[in-house]
Amino acid sequence: MSYKEERNKRTAWMMHDRFGLFIHWGLYAVPAIGEWKQSYERIPTEEYKKYFDEFDPVDYNPAEWAKAAAAAGMKYAVLTAKHHEGFCLFDSAYTDFKSTNTKCKKDLVREYVDAFRSVGLKIGLYYSLFDWHHKDYPHYGDLYHPMRDNESYKDYQYNFDNYLAYMHNQVRELLTNYGKIDLFWFDNSYGKMVGEVWKSTELVIMMRSLQPDIILNNRLEVNASSRGSIGTSNPSVFSGDFVAPEQIVPPQGICDDTGEPLPWEANCTMNNNWGYVTGTAHYKSAKVLIRKLVECVSKGGNLLVNVGPDGRGNIPEKSIKIMKRMAHWMKKYSDSLYGCGRSVFSKPEWGYYTQKGNTVYAHIFDQCIGPIPLQIPTSRIKSIHNMYDYSEVPIVRPWTTQLFPDYTFVNFGNPPQATFELADEIDTVLKIELTN
Repeated sequence: MSYKEERNKRTAWMMHDRFGLFIHWGLYAVPAIGEWKQSYERIPTEEYKKYFDEFDPVDYNPAEWAKAAAAAGMKYAVLTAKHHEGFCLFDSAYTDFKSTNTKCKKDLVREYVDAFRSVGLKIGLYYSLFDWHHKDYPHYGDLYHPMRDNESYKDYQYNFDNYLAYMHNQVRELLTNYGKIDLFWFDNSYGKMVGEVWKSTELVIMMRSLQPDIILNNRLEVNASSRGSIGTSNPSVFSGDFVAPEQIVPPQGICDDTGEPLPWEANCTMNNNWGYVTGTAHYKSAKVLIRKLVECVSKGGNLLVNVGPDGRGNIPEKSIKIMKRMAHWMKKYSDSLYGCGRSVFSKPEWGYYTQKGNTVYAHIFDQCIGPIPLQIPTSRIKSIHNMYDYSEVPIVRPWTTQLFPDYTFVNFGNPPQATFELADEIDTVLKIELTN
């Protein structure tokens, strides 16, 4: 089996399921001003330890998280097992800087895995390649380390091979101690810290020996701004199985050098932050997130939407409210996303098409003046139904459309040239069955 065939086989479930939950959680939930606080404020390890001493998520109930995610139509989740600060949400044998040594004394990854798996969601884990806590990770002169411009660390001696052994051992733990892990999300290569600097070939060979079906992103090789060798005729062993653009939906999807679509997943925040920030009001609405999910699927990709639980272990109420609104929409319309992808028909001005075999879904975002134009030959249409109530949607040909014979026009009632209110203000979806 070729590399491309193996990659497509591994990613088949992910490209079918289309929608996931990202969870950024760590000690940074306590100061509550973002996961980069330690870096931005140049906080030494000794000073940052106060958040370790204070961390006590007494409300942590991953079963509730899993229930909310499943109801919202999410089919997989990715939790930050270790973020840049180096704090581990799991019981690692290689560090004392872990959740089991905090006041909560819990293996938080264990509880997450068990809870999400119990409701049928696929399990993903995030692991930061860089580590601001480990003594052998580069300090002075690094792009991001809190001590990067602290002159007292200019001659600091560190053993990077020791850090790499630590990193590889922790990845091995995560793939050995928690059952089947469906997806592993690395973050983040940067500057000179790319590719084989991480001993990536050795790392990936080990990972695939432990979990042959695991899906990997492309960030052992690149950061969010690049595709990497996954799109070339000679991909590296560590090129990953999908591309991971961040805080953006690719304008045309993502293809390889030959123009063939690649697996990809856009990841975005629900507000303006990955980690919990107190008092933030800049939330994306359910309408925005659903429409971006539709856009991703129409371009052959996935959407991974992030929440940042607080220091008590609660997903913010605003996030839960948005997920409940998404759940209401997904209950009726999820078939227009799961198992769907690009349509053979070009993008309409009023929204997007998604397609699954001989079924095209018209996602109508904008109210039209009069009948709705479809770029689908009338001769190819077997039936059209409004997914809101499964009512039949008639094809119409009022005199006002005679100038545009290449389009099929539909409307929701009589008279056929009138304008009618859309059934769902977020996204009204028409199910269009085609002839063979």
